[in-house]
Amino acid sequence: MASNIYLVRQRISRLGQRMSSFQINLNPLKEPLGFIKVLEWIASIFAFATCGGFKGKTEILVTCPPKVHENHTVAAAFGYPFRLNQASFHPHSIVNVCDVDWKSHVLIGDYSSSAQFYVTFAVFVFLYCIAALLLYVGYTNLYRDSRKLPMIDFVVTLVATFLWLVSTSAWAKALTDIKIATGHNILQELLPCKQLDVTCYFYSVTSMGSLNVSVIFGFLNMILWGGNAWFVYKETSLHSPSSTSTSHTQGGVPPPAGI
Repeated sequence: MASNIYLVRQRISRLGQRMSSFQINLNPLKEPLGFIKVLEWIASIFAFATCGGFKGKTEILVTCPPKVHENHTVAAAFGYPFRLNQASFHPHSIVNVCDVDWKSHVLIGDYSSSAQFYVTFAVFVFLYCIAALLLYVGYTNLYRDSRKLPMIDFVVTLVATFLWLVSTSAWAKALTDIKIATGHNILQELLPCKQLDVTCYFYSVTSMGSLNVSVIFGFLNMILWGGNAWFVYKETSLHSPSSTSTSHTQGGVPPPAGI
């Protein structure tokens, strides 16, 4: 028991000595391993910023002849995390247009699960890239002398590539549904617009160009992480020959001299 405790303390002290030897080395950033990690870090920022910061609204024009002949604008504001079923309509001018309580009517759909999964994963990737770059730049020797750290980095890279594919595909499908739910189809879903004495016209919806960009950056991240998997793999013991085999090759019995 005492010997095990001694070994643990010894390993911790060695690790502490290695961690205390922080020294900035920018050479890894000039290599594909570090350079692509910087690109992944930047792309992850664009991914969660373009999606998580979106705010928009959809507007319709309402008239109710013969009572009111002029059009009144009714709008519903929505944004991240896109719980459209909580986005109620609000008239711009008077409280009740055509004697309808518009606040009790909402958009249809809840797409928060796909949006939050995408943004949350992008934030985790952003934090992981910072930690990885700190390891590459500050503890270059610790990373390349270790067998576990490159292997952990390789496994995380593969998992991240797969999750970028899943999260971006789910978010792209949700975005398509959001465009439908906030577009012309809302006239078919709103109960007041189905009344005979109420006439509704679709007016406008906020441009979702930034959301389209978020999908593009999602697939771009997937490509970057998938391509970087090869360079991370080259740092692992799966690609590099083990020290044991190298020592046998270099220190083995020399071949017999020729006759």
